[in-house]
Amino acid sequence: MPEQQQWTIAATENPPEWFIQAVKQHTPASSGIYAAQLLWQRGIKDRQQLTAFINHKAYQPASPFDFGQEMHLAIARLQQAYNIKEKIAIWGDFDADGITATSVLWDGLGQFFKQNTQLIYYIPNRLKESHGLNNQGIDNLAKQGCKLIVTCDTGSTNIEEIIYAKQLGIDVIVTDHHTLPAERPPVAAIINPRYLPREHQLFNLSGVAVAYKLVEALYQSLPNIAKHPLEDLLDLVAVGLIADLVQLSGDCRYLAQMGIQRLQADFQQPAAARRRPGVGRLLELCQKSGDRPTDISFGLGPRINAVSRIQGDASFCVELLTSRDAKRCNELAEVTELANTRRKSLQKDVQAQVAQKLTQLDLSTTSVIVLEDAQWPAGVLGLVAGQVAQETGRPTILLSTEGSGESGVGSGEEDSAPTPYSLLPTPLAKGSARSVNSVDLYQLVKDQAHLLHRFGGHPFAAGLSLLVENIPLFTAAINQQLRQSLGSTTLTPTVQADLTVTVADLGKELFLELKLLEPCGMGNPVPKLLIQNCWFENSWHRNQQDWQGKKVQYIKTEFDIRDDSSTSAFPGIWWGHYKDELPIGKCDCIAELDYNTFKKRYEIRLIAVRPSVNSALNTRNGLNAPLSLTPLILDWRNFPTSDSQAQTRLTASLPSTDAINRVSPPLLLEDCPTNWDDLRAWLRRCLTISSSQQLAIAWSKPNLQPPNQIWLTLVGIAKYLSRTNQLVTRVQLLEKIGITDQTLLVGIKALKYLGFTVKRQDRYLQITWHPSDSAENLAEAAVERFLAAVREEQFQREYFAEVPLSTIVAIASSDNYMGTNF
Repeated sequence: MPEQQQWTIAATENPPEWFIQAVKQHTPASSGIYAAQLLWQRGIKDRQQLTAFINHKAYQPASPFDFGQEMHLAIARLQQAYNIKEKIAIWGDFDADGITATSVLWDGLGQFFKQNTQLIYYIPNRLKESHGLNNQGIDNLAKQGCKLIVTCDTGSTNIEEIIYAKQLGIDVIVTDHHTLPAERPPVAAIINPRYLPREHQLFNLSGVAVAYKLVEALYQSLPNIAKHPLEDLLDLVAVGLIADLVQLSGDCRYLAQMGIQRLQADFQQPAAARRRPGVGRLLELCQKSGDRPTDISFGLGPRINAVSRIQGDASFCVELLTSRDAKRCNELAEVTELANTRRKSLQKDVQAQVAQKLTQLDLSTTSVIVLEDAQWPAGVLGLVAGQVAQETGRPTILLSTEGSGESGVGSGEEDSAPTPYSLLPTPLAKGSARSVNSVDLYQLVKDQAHLLHRFGGHPFAAGLSLLVENIPLFTAAINQQLRQSLGSTTLTPTVQADLTVTVADLGKELFLELKLLEPCGMGNPVPKLLIQNCWFENSWHRNQQDWQGKKVQYIKTEFDIRDDSSTSAFPGIWWGHYKDELPIGKCDCIAELDYNTFKKRYEIRLIAVRPSVNSALNTRNGLNAPLSLTPLILDWRNFPTSDSQAQTRLTASLPSTDAINRVSPPLLLEDCPTNWDDLRAWLRRCLTISSSQQLAIAWSKPNLQPPNQIWLTLVGIAKYLSRTNQLVTRVQLLEKIGITDQTLLVGIKALKYLGFTVKRQDRYLQITWHPSDSAENLAEAAVERFLAAVREEQFQREYFAEVPLSTIVAIASSDNYMGTNF
């Protein structure tokens, strides 16, 4: 279960007045104090730095030839290929950085080499191949007559594959930003910013930015050949940079700023006139306009990444990003959107399964979370691992042993190092790792290389594969290693606020002031705002639907936030949460200020919320001590509930010194609720009966039947009752079918359209059937309404089966349940 989140506020150092006035020049409609404070905190402390940070026109980007001799070697080899008309293959990667890097080389090198004849590209299949070069793909390119491979976002550590290509008469130019090999590989050139000093303005480039620098160097070396301006590539560079979560400083920030401007300018064109109709259609599908970094990080990036996660082969994404055929791009964009919808569904399923496994872990003795399952699709493990790491404050590694009877093909996440095994036994598990709290997860994984088949990645993200039989040993070793390095430090989930503001501060003026910091990313995060002693009104939630109107099972809550600073409320949104999880009464929250281009409004995006420590609603019996419900609510879910076992668990759950002399057995709630009101009713009953009464939530994970099967069961029962003239109670029907009253009512209405008549006789229902009375044209819609109601109810049951006890306690603690307002 997720631990209690630790909140911190960034250390504040008031900037000098001259700096505030300098910032104000860039934001004349506001005081500039908030932006000045943030910029000062983040190390921008002189006028020259400030100007270059805010205005890309004042920034001097580095020359591509800052890469030194390697760039000169690369350009010389490309000029040779140009002069003798050699065939070149771009070898890309399947994530957003790799896809955009491939697209940049496809468009950029395509100015010098004829596409599809002299120039081709290859994207590995995520579900069948590893990141990086492989011999089978090299063989395929050799058969097509390729004499030069240019990699992008990959290849630095593929020593054996590079040697193999050389044996086939193929030279390799590596452009990459991942782990460096111990020795320079036998390549024509290797352009990797990790060879540069850490303080160099090119050091943090992602794969797409390195590819751009190669094209930039070729444009400078052959200045009279290209027909399209180099700047046409910048929108793709921005997408890859921001999606890859690299540190947006130096040239990374400059390129992202320039690229977002190009992205927005192209989107504002009529659809038929856009340079990149595929990108424009993707922005339309995710209801973005391309003017914000979040349009990439929450919109374009996840959609491009989803294709390989779901389908394996993401090659068509290059066509989607580079083709000028609007009709074809619309088709590919819709395929991409469907893949993203499927990704959301798979991710939700895996998240629920991981949450269940987490309940069996003792996080107090766990430094690195390592979980495995044979049913987990490898494509979404990195996403789920990232969420678990954030919730628990611990590095997380999720492994799939799916198909482990066959030899594995390597890591599922990052560049891969060669296997230490000469002969690889089976079976293999492969998975993804995500870090948090500044723990260098890549180094942790690398130190266990002797247990791994392949691995690679970054300090915050890594991919790996290993023998299934080595998982227990790997888990123990990596946990011991991190515990030793941490010493007495405790890992806890942490969220940091940058500024303290009021509701009155929120709005256009503050938004435009904070926008000076964009584009935000690693090293320059989106400002997080602490709002204290606030409360929520007009909250509601719903399941989000996909672009075709089909239900996708994830949720968002919308609300208005208020405090004493203003008579006006301010809108907000909370992704992935129900409205009932918002505290009732005064609370503190951490949020990001955003502009919703679809609704054309400013709003906050809620990050974290907790009851206010100063709220009078969070006291008991008039005392000033906060009320804790942790010992009052017992989590006995998915356990048997016989009286003897319940008493044993009750005794074990009580503190050693029972200050309030609890002696009564707990109230036992065995039916999984479908809404918070059901749970509130039991909590109210618990507290009304006795101030010392406990509530044990003891429902099991629901064993849910497919909605269609439930409908057939209801029809079958109705036919049986009609044929035998038997009566049935409502409770009997509910128990037999396993649905709620409200859903049963929808089902009864649907039965009527099939010719059934349902009459009430005292406590019983009488059902008769007259098939000739059925109205088939209306029945189909009525049945679909029933199926939709069942799906919604099942979604709610699955949520309450897995919802952490900490969430239940937080919601209960924030309600004024001691009075009439519970």
